[in-house]
Amino acid sequence: MNIAFIPVRGGSKSIPLKNIKILNGKPLVYWTAKAANDAECIDKVVIATDSEEIKAVIKSFSLTKVEIYDRKPENATDRASTESVMLEYLNKKDLKDNDLFFLIQATSPMLKKCDIENMYKTFMGRDYDSMFTGVLEKQFHWRFDKNGVIPVNYDYKNRPRRQEFEGLIAENGACYINSVKNILQDKCRLSGRIGAFQMPSYTSYEIDEPEDWIIIEELMKQFGY
Repeated sequence: MNIAFIPVRGGSKSIPLKNIKILNGKPLVYWTAKAANDAECIDKVVIATDSEEIKAVIKSFSLTKVEIYDRKPENATDRASTESVMLEYLNKKDLKDNDLFFLIQATSPMLKKCDIENMYKTFMGRDYDSMFTGVLEKQFHWRFDKNGVIPVNYDYKNRPRRQEFEGLIAENGACYINSVKNILQDKCRLSGRIGAFQMPSYTSYEIDEPEDWIIIEELMKQFGY
């Protein structure tokens, strides 16, 4: 079985009840729920929430694969990790070790059903234990050091041309695939031999702050969502 798991909570502080706030004409959580529901490789979509308001909105979608899971309050706080609610769900359900678990984050609404399907095909065609979605960044990165900053991914004395620069893959937070066995064993969304599925550069944005909302809504309009 392939399970898509979308954790959403009602206690967001930066954007109150952001998971059901209207984005490009639909509640935010609708976009990922619809993508997962329509993906042929997904058997069941589980949306884990602690909010009665969110539950009511999700039910109004009438998406056939979607079911609601009541997450514990302690795993829906600002400090609770996503892994905590993943493990809560997996420890309560009688799933097979080789069942695949697709963690999908509602804050990445530009994920499409074709992304999920193509990611799954890539995962199944390679010898990977887990996989994440990301975007290729061709930026020069530096990190802070006690003496100032030092380069992370290039030699500033031999600056490469952009077309010759391999760049880095940055997680965009949209989707992760791992087996139930691995998640329960390692208590992490990623483990073993990890692969990356590349998505378009415009999907690098995640909704965390109000300005992200403005950017993503405009991008969704531009790219025909």
